[in-house]
Amino acid sequence: MSLKLNIVSPEKVMYTGEVESVQVPGTLGSFEILTDHAPIISSLQKGVIEYTNKEGKKQLAIAAGFVEVQKNEVRICVEV
Repeated sequence: MSLKLNIVSPEKVMYTGEVESVQVPGTLGSFEILTDHAPIISSLQKGVIEYTNKEGKKQLAIAAGFVEVQKNEVRICVEV
């Protein structure tokens, strides 16, 4: 089973699709989200979001944001 990832900014949808893993720059340190991750809401600091999908590893630089994980759905709201 994979994760459903949605990354949005105030301007547009940055990415939506299935991924194997997501690494985010949390305010208290970087952390990785895998399938069946515990529910969490966390603020994000300036850094890089990395996710792995069918095409391989992708990166997105962000200024700040929030991440919510629930039932294998990862929703990220960012400022770029």
